[in-house]
Amino acid sequence: MTLRLPDARGGLRAYEPRAEPLAVTAGAPFTSRTVFSAAHVVADPFADTTPDGPAAVDWDATLAFRRHLWSHGLGVAEAMDTAQRGMGLDWAGAAELIRRSAAEARSVGGRIACGVGTDQLAAGTPAEVRAAYEEQLAVVEESGAQAILMASRALCAAASGPDDYLEVYGHLLRQAAEPVVLHWLGPMFDPALEGYWGTPDLDAATEVFLEVVAAHPDKVDGIKVSLLDAGREVALRRRLPDGVRCYTGDDFHYPELIAGDDRGFSHALLGVFDPLGPLAARAVRALDTGDVTGFRALLDPTVDLSRHLFQAPTRFYKTGVVLLAWLAGHQSHFTMVGGLQSARSLPHLARAYELADGLGLFPDPKLAEDRMRTLLSLHGVDQ
Repeated sequence: MTLRLPDARGGLRAYEPRAEPLAVTAGAPFTSRTVFSAAHVVADPFADTTPDGPAAVDWDATLAFRRHLWSHGLGVAEAMDTAQRGMGLDWAGAAELIRRSAAEARSVGGRIACGVGTDQLAAGTPAEVRAAYEEQLAVVEESGAQAILMASRALCAAASGPDDYLEVYGHLLRQAAEPVVLHWLGPMFDPALEGYWGTPDLDAATEVFLEVVAAHPDKVDGIKVSLLDAGREVALRRRLPDGVRCYTGDDFHYPELIAGDDRGFSHALLGVFDPLGPLAARAVRALDTGDVTGFRALLDPTVDLSRHLFQAPTRFYKTGVVLLAWLAGHQSHFTMVGGLQSARSLPHLARAYELADGLGLFPDPKLAEDRMRTLLSLHGVDQ
C-alpha cells in the first residue's frame, strides 16, 4: 500500500514501499579491512525517568543488537558518540555498558573497542582531566576491551594550548597496557570540541595530533578521524607511522576512503554502520576478494542516507539511527535515552525511512511499513 510521507515544505507525497529486502547473510570478520560499527543503546521505554536523569537502558535489547553486528563480522565500537555519550548516557551508564558489552563480546568471540573519555568530570584542570581519563581507561582495560581515547570536552576547556594536549595524551599512552585508538571528533559532532588540540586552525591541530602519534607509535593502534573532510583524512593517513591504522569516521565519504588508492586506504569506525551493518558487511566482503567495483556498487548508494542522517545539526544523527533500528525490528519502540527521539522533525524521519527502504535495509519491509504508518498516524498524518 502507498504511504503518504510529509516533506519539508509541509506537503505530503506518495511513496510505494519496497517489497523485498536486500539479500544479506552473516559471516566471519573481514580480511582486507578492520571495520567497527559504533552502536546505539536501546532505552527502556517503561522507565519512569526524565531527560536529564540517569539513562534507563534496556540491556537485553542493547546486547542483542551488538550480537547482530558481530554476526555479520563487524567489530563493535562501544560507549561512543553513537551511544549518546554526553547526550543522555552519563559515565555511570557508559561504564555499565562497557562491562556488559565486553563480557558479551567474550562469550561470542566478537571484537570490541570502548570509548575512554572524561565525562564524569564537568570541568577541571589538565591534571584532573588526566585523572578522569585514567579512571575510565582502567575500566576499559579491566573489561578486556581495546581502548579508544575520545576527545574530551573538559580538556578542550582546560587546556591553555597544544602543550597541555601533548602532556595529557603522552601520559595516557605511556601507561596504556595495549595499543589504543586516538579519536579526533570534530565540532560538527560536538560544538564543545571547537579548537581541539589547542588551536582552531585545523592545519596546526593536525601537526599536534601527529606529534602525539609520532611520539608513541607503539602505543597507537590507529587514529579515528571524524572531521567530514576526505582530503584532510587522506593527507593525514599518508603521514602516519608504519603500522598505525587510519579508521575513517567520515560518514559523508566512507566508500572512497575505505576503498583507498594506490597509496593506501582507511579502515572504518563509523556510526552509520549501525543501520548499514549487514549491507556494509556484504560490501567489505567484496573488497576482501579484490572487487573494488562491487564494493563501491553496494556502498556508494548508501551515502545519500548517511548524509541525510548526519545533516546539521550533525550531533542529532542518533535519532535517525534509532528510528531505523526500530523500523528494522531490532527494538520494540522508538524511544531514546534523554528523550532524543524528539530531536529530528517528522519530515526528516520520513525521508530517512524512504531512503533506507529504497536500499532494502529492512529485513521485514512490511513490518517497517506498518511501524512507519503508526508513527505518521501519531503525528496526525492520515493514510
